[in-house]
Amino acid sequence: MSTTQVTLSDLQHSDSITITRAEAAKALRVDPRTITAGIENGTIPSVKLVRRVLIPRLPFLALFGANE
Repeated sequence: MSTTQVTLSDLQHSDSITITRAEAAKALRVDPRTITAGIENGTIPSVKLVRRVLIPRLPFLALFGANE
């Protein structure tokens, strides 16, 4: 299992359009189930592509005032 730390700053400087639930959880230092709950209740924006759930990076950062 990877122990790579992801921060909001890392996400700000990324050129990726989307992030995963795992990346969001690492950046916020919460359990991935917390991110899943936020997606399910509509608090965290997401896009479902077949079986994969992706989080648009800029709207996610905007939730925390960290958008570019």
